[in-house]
Amino acid sequence: MKLSNNWFTTVSETENGAMVIVCGRDDLELYVRSGKFKERVEIYWKYNGDSRGMPCESDARVMEPVQDALQKAMEKDKLAILTGVYTGDNERTWVFYTRNVPAFGEMLNKALSSFEKLPIVIYTEKDPDWNEYHEMYELRQEEGSDDVLADE
Repeated sequence: MKLSNNWFTTVSETENGAMVIVCGRDDLELYVRSGKFKERVEIYWKYNGDSRGMPCESDARVMEPVQDALQKAMEKDKLAILTGVYTGDNERTWVFYTRNVPAFGEMLNKALSSFEKLPIVIYTEKDPDWNEYHEMYELRQEEGSDDVLADE
């Protein structure tokens, strides 16, 4: 199975009305149906945002290489797949689906070892039906969002 790097972007809002930018991954049907990625890992990074709840430039400059390092490490041997990134309301959340949570934790530590201590919190949950992914993907269809194509 080839993992595409096709993403869509849409805007949503929290229950308190704060704007959240949602970047979701397209073309994951084969991975969903494979039944191999049964656990969801969410990585939360709280930050002091601007007046709209978006990260300041200095936080954003660190978040991008962290995301790149995580995605590269997790997807190299398809240990996990980055499926969504939520940014807004003073928090960034990366959502991965993984084959193995303990191995994910080990790889996360390796991937982030070159960074200073990061203000992240990790949450895991069994989600063999990819419920979170399907809920996020519905936002794409509801909003009629624009597709954003990255390198394939």
